[in-house]
Parts: sequence; C-alpha cells; structure tokens
Amino acid sequence: MKSAVETLNPTRVRLSIEVPFEELKDSLDAAYKKINQQVTVKGFRKGKIPARVIDQRFGRGAVLEEAVNDALPKFYTQAVNEAELNVLGQPEVDITELKDNETLNFTAEVDVRPEIEIPDYSGIEVEVDAIEVTDEDIDKSVEQLRERFASTSPVERAAAEGDVVTIDLEAKVDGEILEDGVASDVSYTIGSGELLEGIDEAVTGLEAGGEATFTSQLKGGSAEGKDAEVTVKVSQVAARELPELDDDFAQLASEFDTLEELKADSRKRLANMKEYDQATQAQERVLEKLLELVEVPVPEKLLEDEVNTRKHNLEHHQLGQMGLNLEQYLQIQGKTVEEFDAETSEQAVKGIKTQFVLDELVNKEKLNVSQEELTEHLMRRAASSGMSPDQFAQAVVEGGQVPMLVGEVARGKALAVVVEAATVKDTNGEVVDLSDDEDEAAEAGETVDGPRVRVHEYEGRGVPEAAKIGGATRGPRPEQKT
Repeated sequence: MKSAVETLNPTRVRLSIEVPFEELKDSLDAAYKKINQQVTVKGFRKGKIPARVIDQRFGRGAVLEEAVNDALPKFYTQAVNEAELNVLGQPEVDITELKDNETLNFTAEVDVRPEIEIPDYSGIEVEVDAIEVTDEDIDKSVEQLRERFASTSPVERAAAEGDVVTIDLEAKVDGEILEDGVASDVSYTIGSGELLEGIDEAVTGLEAGGEATFTSQLKGGSAEGKDAEVTVKVSQVAARELPELDDDFAQLASEFDTLEELKADSRKRLANMKEYDQATQAQERVLEKLLELVEVPVPEKLLEDEVNTRKHNLEHHQLGQMGLNLEQYLQIQGKTVEEFDAETSEQAVKGIKTQFVLDELVNKEKLNVSQEELTEHLMRRAASSGMSPDQFAQAVVEGGQVPMLVGEVARGKALAVVVEAATVKDTNGEVVDLSDDEDEAAEAGETVDGPRVRVHEYEGRGVPEAAKIGGATRGPRPEQKT
C-alpha cells in the first residue's frame, strides 16, 4: 500500500491511498465467506458454494463491494498511522479507481488537530474579587438556617405572602378538565414561585374555604405550553413562625452552644466558600488570557457538530426537565434565534480551543494522571451525577468513557500549572496565592480548614467530549462516496 498526504488547510488533510489488489485477498476471502452464509444455491450446501458460482449467480461486483467495505477501514487506519496524523471525526472517502485484479485507489478527507505553539504564559496577570465576608453575609446565612427550622400553625385570616396554604387545583383547557390537571391537598408557600404563574395573586387574600380562578400557561403535562383556566380552592391557611435567634436556636440547629459560636462558624464557612469561588474565578480569567495568546484554528465540521450537540442537549435534556421548549426559553432570556445561534457558536469555539490548548499543554509539560487522581475525579463526577461511585464507574467503563475522564483530569492539571505560573491579584491589589496544596481539598460547596484553597480540577465545563475532539477515529468504518 502507498499513501500520500495533502494539507488542505491547517485543520484538514486529504489522504491518497493506492492498494495493490493482492492486498485485498483477505477481504475478498471474507466477502465470499460472508455471502456464502447469506445465500442458498440449489445443489450446494449452505456455506459450501464455490467462488465462481457466487460470481456467476450474484455478480463479481457484489463481492468486490463487500471486500472494499471490509478493507477500507484497515487501509485508512494504516495510512493515518504511517503519516502520524491526529485525526478528528470520521473521514469522507471517495473511491477514485477500482479495477478487478489490478488496484484499488481511494482518497480520504478528514479533520486533524491543528499544530499549536504554546507561548510563554508566565507573564499572565489577572485580577479577581477580594475575599470579604460582611456582617450582612453572616446574617443572611443564619437567616437561611432559621428558615429551615420554621414551624407552621393554622390561622383564621386571609392568606398573605409567606403563609403556607393547603390547596386543591383543577385545570381546564378549552373547557375540558385535564386528566393530569387535578391535584388535592397541595402545600404551597405564597411567594415561593414554585407553582403556576399567577397563583400567588389568586390565593393572596383568600381565607380557608375560599376559591379563585386564574389563567396560566402550563409548564408540563399533557397540555404543556397551553393556556389553562385554573381553579384553586384554599382549605387551610397556616402562618410560618421562625424560632428566636438565641443560644437555644444555636443548640437546636447546630453543634454549637451559643449563637455567637454559630455565627463565627458561618463566617469561616463563608470565607472558605469565597476562597473556592476566587480560585474558580482565577482559573476562568487565566484561561481567557491564555486563549488570547494562542492562535487556534477550529475545524469547520467539528464546530458544526459541537454546535448541534449543544443545541440538542439544551432542547432535549435541560429544557425538557424544566418543562420548557426552545421558543419559551428564548422568550425568558429575551434573545432572538439569531442571537442564540451566535452565542452557542461562540461558546462552542471557545470550548474547542480550550481543549486543544490544554491538551497541547499536557503534552508540553509531560503531565500524567495517576490512578489516585482518576479515582478522586470519578468520585466527584459520580456525586454530581447523583449516582453511586460503583454505578458511575460501571457506566463509564461500559460506555468506553475512561479516556474521556483521564483527559479531563489531565486538562485540569494543565490549567493548574498555568494558574500557578500566573500573577493573580485581588481587587485590593493583594497577590493571591493559589499554589496547589495536596493536603487540602476544595470541592464545590465544601469547606476547608486551611488558609488557602486548592486550585480545583478543571472539569471540562463547556468543552466538547474527548471522544468527539481528538478521540482517535482509527478503526470505525469511514463514510464513503462511490
């Protein structure tokens, strides 16, 4: 086999491949064997039909087509390996010449990772928010805790904001009661915004036994998106009572004996959370600066696929769980379709560039991923997915996603290297130390005891899956045009 590579642009190449016919022998034998198992010819046992009979009865062309389809991936992969190409996605294959008993010539156009030169990034400087915990922050935190320990008691008066009402609901569309539009004994806190739009105004001012009718667009169910006439009947009004902010409350709601100790702990927790947020902000801003320093061409087909994937995930997963369609989402966001498309494309470009640059940094800095680091990352991903570590690990292995997780950890380490080399100052002009500390951990929503937080791993948020970008497409059958 002979092959040559033509560079079409920085992200796409054309392979021209010549295959001597004798190198198709194994694929021809396999083709005859496969056809043998699929057809019957009178006078011959199944699987024992001679090749010449198959050629006569079904045509040599059918055999050649099967053999070529079997051989293309093998010769394409061989050519890719010989040229040491880092291909992206599936190739477009065009058979340019096929002469029986002579030769097979074909071309394969495919996207490749662009060559990227990482400049000196030690001069990157960014500014982040200073860590400041105010008395107002502490009061808000304690108040949220207080809300969790609120009690309710029935009252004989009109319902007001903050009250908890027990209600029955009945929804009609075009005068017909919906099968899934009836609910009884629903507990609802007025002003929480957790039910239908318009319900707060409808129940405010009603006493037990009162009812009201209002119109609201349904966010889910059989009549999702339609306007419904909703009748709400209040069966009970209950006032929420908050506990007194004193030492007794501190003992009830925490392990502390006094309210002052509880507030001191809240201050420490808030400071740790703000430190984590500061580290996240530093990563994001350092990454932006790094991307500005590097010229990264983006493959058109890869960008198109990534944009389509993002739109699909938004429409069919995220919005579906919220009971919204894309049109409703855009109305809420105040965006046009054109603005949404432009924003999605911009995010996709940034995601692709981010992965390319960080992967190149992994190679440049010779970063490796240990089993311990991979396990820690898997545990975090499992927690965020709502699955147990064992379930998540099984799903990852069965889905062939282990390389994707390894890539995420490696890119996290690459970004941490850049962040540690950068100069990070807060808005007060103070230098922020974000050096990695193996003895500390800073997970989202968790706290740490030390004075600094660890630069958390870059999780690949907003970046295309590793299987799509840089996942070796060496082996799957290429698409072909004949």
